Amino acid sequence: MVRGGSEHHPELQRALPGISQRMLTLTVRRLERDGLVHRTVHPEVPPRVEYELTAMGHSLTHLLRSLADWSADHRAAIAESRLRWDAANPLP
Repeated sequence: MVRGGSEHHPELQRALPGISQRMLTLTVRRLERDGLVHRTVHPEVPPRVEYELTAMGHSLTHLLRSLADWSADHRAAIAESRLRWDAANPLP
């Protein structure tokens, strides 16, 4: 959706490896409730559902891209910090 256009549930799940169907459904519904995503159900058998960013959702894309870029730029430093913290704070 961030790339533009609409997405179907299976496409979203493939784009987010490791997310369960339940968690994806809950997350998309929250985004829909918040007005960031519009859901369209097509009257077909089986039903086809499409998700698309609203204007408000699109207004966040530059922030999300910046956050993703920052995360990629600092991935190694974050991993090192986690290793140091984990070594200093072992689980009981």
